[in-house]
Amino acid sequence: MNKDLENKLKTLKIEDFIWILYIGIIILSLYSNTLERKYYVFNDLKSKKEYKNITTIIFIILLIVYIYFFKSSLNDLNNLKKDDSDKKKRLVILSFLASSLILLSGIIFLYISIVDDEMYVELAFN
Repeated sequence: MNKDLENKLKTLKIEDFIWILYIGIIILSLYSNTLERKYYVFNDLKSKKEYKNITTIIFIILLIVYIYFFKSSLNDLNNLKKDDSDKKKRLVILSFLASSLILLSGIIFLYISIVDDEMYVELAFN
């Protein structure tokens, strides 16, 4: 098996794991919504605290995933060759830009989840 194929298969295996993480995040998010609802309906401060903790955990996990994809895009950018097509160069640059913006949004959402003690902002991962 050649090196490029090995690298692609390794990348796909990591991405499979990330999809499993996303399933876990969805389940945690559903539970988090239940806690948030319980806080608003019953003014349950324990639910509020647990909601905030779970939300922060979710955004820490997402930030790690976003860092992975940012690093992958950066590697693609650094591996561009002069003889690559203009289309490939443009798409790799756009992918890097998108990954950078997603990483930035993850940092901002994590910050909000940590600092927003009164739950002023509705957080959702996209």
